[in-house]
This record gives sequence, C-alpha cells and structure tokens, in this order.
Amino acid sequence: MIELSATPMTWVMTGDSITQAVLHTHGARGWVEHVHERIRWQLDRLTDLVINSGVSAWRVGDVLGAYDHLIGRFEPDVLSVSLGTNDAVAGRAGLPAFHDGMRELIARTPGACIVLHTPVLTSQSGRAYRSELPAYCEAVREIAAETGALLVDHEAHWLAKFGTADPIPWLDDPAHPNAAGHLAMADHTLRTLGLGPLTDL
Repeated sequence: MIELSATPMTWVMTGDSITQAVLHTHGARGWVEHVHERIRWQLDRLTDLVINSGVSAWRVGDVLGAYDHLIGRFEPDVLSVSLGTNDAVAGRAGLPAFHDGMRELIARTPGACIVLHTPVLTSQSGRAYRSELPAYCEAVREIAAETGALLVDHEAHWLAKFGTADPIPWLDDPAHPNAAGHLAMADHTLRTLGLGPLTDL
C-alpha cells in the first residue's frame, strides 16, 4: 500500500503508449487520468502533482536515456513504471536488458516508493508478435519481489476476468486498451495501492 504523506506528494507515471493513453481511448480518460482524479479530487489531495511521462512505443532503454527529463527533475515521492509491451517484441533475447534496465530505473530513484506494473494481455491475434510477453510479466514480478517495489499485476487481473477468452471487450486493437480497459487498469491500480475504489464516475 502507498503511505500518504501529510504534505503534498509528487507522483510520476512513466511508461509507453498505454501509460500515455494516446489515440486508443478515443477521447475518454486513460488510466493515469483516472488515478489523477482519484488522488487529487476524490482523496482531496488538491496540491499533489500527478505527472504522466509515458511515451508511445518506448522501451526501458528509451526511458533510461531520457531519465532526467521524464523522471529525475520531478524528484518523485512515487514512481510508477509500466513497461514491457514494447520490450517484449525483442523476445527472450531481450529479457536480460529488460531486467537490467528496470533495476537501473529503480536504483536511480532512491527514496521514492516504486510501483511496477505488469503489461496487460494482448488479443489472440496480437500474441504471435509478442509471444514472450508472459515472460516479461514474470520478470516484472521477480524485480518487484527482489527490490521491494509494489506490484500491480494487470496480467493476472485480466486473466482472472477473461481466462482463455480473447480480452476484446477491454482492447481497442491487439495491444492497446480501450476506455473500458483503461478504467479497469485504473481501478485495479488504485485498489492494489490501497487508494481505491474509484467513485462518482
């Protein structure tokens, strides 16, 4: 659970297009925007800052290369990292670099509460392109366990909802959540961190 301070907090949410929430919500809120609403309005933390520094198509190496711009300058109290969907395109050969990069992100942000997210499911039609995505989800779990980071396990949440069925109701294309998928991600994130549930939607 996140321990809320009596003083204003800075939350940085970094990741890829699913964090940035471009295009695929078709004007609806992305998951970070829902989290922002919960923190700054519903929890009455009006002077907290919730910064979305997700960048479409980026992998962990890209985020590290722009660390100061995306994360460091904000000196976050909470750093949320949601990566792996694009990294998984590299297959099993990319796992060592993913492990190393995620650990470096954590090491470069001392003092922050770290939140790691597993990627969401892709559709059946998108799994050939990202066949090793489950291995990247497992890598996130391992890194969270080893570093003491908080884990938001979207993959497990989506599997509990859909099982072996195609998760089409929560997707806009084979890899990107639609508005319903983003709402599910936000609600699961908030509940996992002890900040939820979303209200008054």
